Amino acid sequence: MTRMLDEAREAPAAVARLLDSGDPDYHALGALLRAHPPTGILTLARGSSDHAAQHMAYLIMARLGRLVTSLPMSLVTLYHANLAKPGLLVLAFSQSGQSPDLVDPTRYFTRNGATTVAVVNDPESPLAREATRVFPLLAGEERSVAATKTFIAQLVAGARIVAAWEEDPVFKAGLTQLPGALERAACADWTAGIDALVGVDRLFILGRGTGLAIAMEAALKLKETCGIQAEAFSGAEVRHGPMAIVDEGYPLIVFAPRGPAQAGLISLAHDLQEQGARVLLAAPPDVPGVVLPLIPAPHPELDTATAIQSFYPMVEALSRARGYDPDHPPHLSKVTKTR
Repeated sequence: MTRMLDEAREAPAAVARLLDSGDPDYHALGALLRAHPPTGILTLARGSSDHAAQHMAYLIMARLGRLVTSLPMSLVTLYHANLAKPGLLVLAFSQSGQSPDLVDPTRYFTRNGATTVAVVNDPESPLAREATRVFPLLAGEERSVAATKTFIAQLVAGARIVAAWEEDPVFKAGLTQLPGALERAACADWTAGIDALVGVDRLFILGRGTGLAIAMEAALKLKETCGIQAEAFSGAEVRHGPMAIVDEGYPLIVFAPRGPAQAGLISLAHDLQEQGARVLLAAPPDVPGVVLPLIPAPHPELDTATAIQSFYPMVEALSRARGYDPDHPPHLSKVTKTR
């Protein structure tokens, strides 16, 4: 049993702890954003945390109609650009909260009057100390280099911020019921993915909408833990060039959770199969041609959380099947400090 698998299986309990705490803080931030809408919204993050931040950004743009920018932190840390403007909302996502290229921009924006939010697993971290508001993930210590339970907790924390801002009772209710769905998703049978990918050295991961963040996270984990050159693309973007290298037997994972993007992704999966590709379609069990069954979440826009919950045990087993140690990827460490 690896730490990665243990921690992935701990995610439902971690999410339950997260949802049982901090409600006044989320409510207060939501009330502030409704009373004083931000003039701009920035996210700060790296790696898996950046995928979670992009997921939240998509929800904000789709549900609230507010534009969100993922900030290249080097604009602050290296180029010293004058970016501080009145009324900014800056959301920093991190597991450790220690990387200088997150801490320094957060300090810069806080000192210049922005509302800065740290979504972080360590509430005593340097990042948390520099933010005006802190939302702890409460995931417990995560020792495996590859983030699992902290990533899922970040997805939920981001969705919870959106729910508090929007005040949608249906979305909020879906969040409260999510831990049970995650428990079921952790037990989903994705062994077909291990059999299909144990011998490959490259593949595409496709998604769209909020599912693109999950595709990016899956691609990162395949690189980290399995040594596979995995690339994530939007289901629309892949038709603009990358599809040219998809030949007979080329492996792909297509994430097609419920929502407006699902029909197009399923159609794309069928087109790629006709082209000769080996397509692993990740979709709800009632979708024709599904290979990797997705457990529906209590709300369609939370299907991404159950999807990645099912993916993590599969990729951990795939890593071991390929002769890797998923807890100790080469050349990587748990805390990455960049500037």
